Amino acid sequence: MRYRSTKEIESLDEITIEAENGMLSNGKPKDDNMDEQPTTTDILNPFVHRLELETTYEKFKLAFLTVALLPIRLFAITVLVVVAWLLASVGLYGVTEEDLRREPLKGWRRKVVPYLCMLGRHTYQAGGMKIIVKGKQASRTEAPILVVAPHSTFIDGGIVYVTGFPSIIVRRESGQNPFLGKLINYTQPVYVWRDDPNSRQNTVKEIIERATSKQDWPQVMIFPEGTCTNRSCLITFKAGAFYPGVPVQPVCIRYPNKLDTVTWTWEGPGALKLLWLTLTQLNSSCEIEFLPVYKPSEAEKLDPKLYANNVRRLMAEALKIPVSDYTYDDCRIINKAHQLHIPNAAAIIEAHKLRLKLDLAKNNTEEELVRRKTHRFPETVDYQDFTRLLGLDENNATAHLLFKVLDKHHCGAIDFEQYIFTVMAMAHANTELDLVEIAFEVCSSNSSNTLNVQELRKALRLALNIQGDESDKIFHHMQREHQYTFVNHEMVLNVLSTRAEYQHLFAACDEARRKKKSI
Repeated sequence: MRYRSTKEIESLDEITIEAENGMLSNGKPKDDNMDEQPTTTDILNPFVHRLELETTYEKFKLAFLTVALLPIRLFAITVLVVVAWLLASVGLYGVTEEDLRREPLKGWRRKVVPYLCMLGRHTYQAGGMKIIVKGKQASRTEAPILVVAPHSTFIDGGIVYVTGFPSIIVRRESGQNPFLGKLINYTQPVYVWRDDPNSRQNTVKEIIERATSKQDWPQVMIFPEGTCTNRSCLITFKAGAFYPGVPVQPVCIRYPNKLDTVTWTWEGPGALKLLWLTLTQLNSSCEIEFLPVYKPSEAEKLDPKLYANNVRRLMAEALKIPVSDYTYDDCRIINKAHQLHIPNAAAIIEAHKLRLKLDLAKNNTEEELVRRKTHRFPETVDYQDFTRLLGLDENNATAHLLFKVLDKHHCGAIDFEQYIFTVMAMAHANTELDLVEIAFEVCSSNSSNTLNVQELRKALRLALNIQGDESDKIFHHMQREHQYTFVNHEMVLNVLSTRAEYQHLFAACDEARRKKKSI
């Protein structure tokens, strides 16, 4: 099993606590004394969306409209998209990708844009989506950049038809799509090249050039969150839209529907299910609100992160939702926790940020504890023991907050082995079988990482959520065959490999190895 370096782990989550920037998660200015008296707040998880049809009536309506309405809507949408594609193909005939990046479209090609926008709006209407516009869009001269949030669904793309086809930030692969690529290219997008190590710098450079150019480029439209959330809060804005230091126009998106069939997050319904449920609603609505142009101060021009935070706070107030210091990189943690079936992803993210602030991640404190230990960790510890084991100051407000995040039952004690296991698993595990090895390291009472029957119970519960009676059967199976008093993780894996209910673990491990070799 390959362990990542500290540098790799830190680069995965370059996260700053919003409190350090003078803001709390409710969007209000921080009190100067808050470092000494931390308060606990509910942890929002903006990357989860639950959608279930609860009543028989809703299920019957869905079935009926799937037969009676969905085919008609799909046909209408297909016709409109094909017409738009043909029009975009004509408008881009004889134009190379280099031409699109060099200068804005002119003449008759530019006059095609209003017709593409009209077709796009009709496409949304054909799908039952009513778009309501509030406020007034500023011109490019007033605001070269449109900052749009919250980003919660692929349906958000409809805003390009309302805003006159502004240039979007999009992956290069999307523009190469033989069908939708034509429509995307007509916006003269700023492409992100994922295989280019300098992609981020080049993207920011091109945004600055577009925003400050004297040529008549379209406005640049950016979703600064960088990923989809469930609209429960505004997560950290990336600074790309704010590097040029030019005025921006904040644009808020709302979906005030009784049944939320559009939200597309890391954990929740897939895109096809959401599209099906949306197209089988009698009607849906999307509100797009243009806020007044935000002109940066001199301090904000010099500090893009400050600029981004202030615009985010303004938008959060308009949306009446809190801000949160979640970032796009937090999605990686959530995704990994989901893949490894490690629960409480939101708490894992909060704990990780606090560990960064306490330098626990930088110093590999938990791993050093495991490496140097001469006896098993106490299973349950109070706050004093927690700080003593990790070498933290009891009076440190951040240490207090970390303990409270981990104390999910509010009983004044936490499972220390579970904490250490989760930290090491998120840093080093790539498959669920890796979790078994890590659990052996954490739960063992000796340097050889072997476990007795009680220790094996804890290790298998942490790694694979195997209950105590099943763990005992595994242990006694090895004891009968070899008279073992202690077992190591390889012995346990050999037993698991003979059982049908655990074969998927080994298949997933083999698949992960094949992918690693192919890279």
